[in-house]
Amino acid sequence: MIYLGADHKGFHLKEEIKMWLRQWGLEFEDLGNTELDEEDDYPIFASEVAKKVSENENSCVGIVACGSGVGVDVVANKYRLIRCGLGFGAQQIKSAREDDDINILALPASFLSYKKAKKITEIFLKVEYEPTQNHDRRIKQILDIEKNK
Repeated sequence: MIYLGADHKGFHLKEEIKMWLRQWGLEFEDLGNTELDEEDDYPIFASEVAKKVSENENSCVGIVACGSGVGVDVVANKYRLIRCGLGFGAQQIKSAREDDDINILALPASFLSYKKAKKITEIFLKVEYEPTQNHDRRIKQILDIEKNK
């Protein structure tokens, strides 16, 4: 399952992503905003996605979008078991999936073309974590920080 969320600045990109996911035959749930509202706030939608992914850590991922991508990234990373990565490039997100096991992709809607966003999204969904001693050790360190904060 892929959970989606975006504010007004990420709304149109989220709608494009939904179209791509349908074309790719992937299951998703849109957690909002479901209509364009220039007055909405990104923390609401990033929180909804992060909650769902946190509750179902090994069986789903999330994609969130706002203007800069930073706001939704910050909010998502407040949740337990979330490793959200801000995506500006395909190689960057490939590395983030393989090495850091990110489970939510934050997209900066104001800074990406739909073509580039599609490529980043496709990479995020196709590439899997590559467990190595170094990667596993670092993920464990992140989990330890979460437990002790």
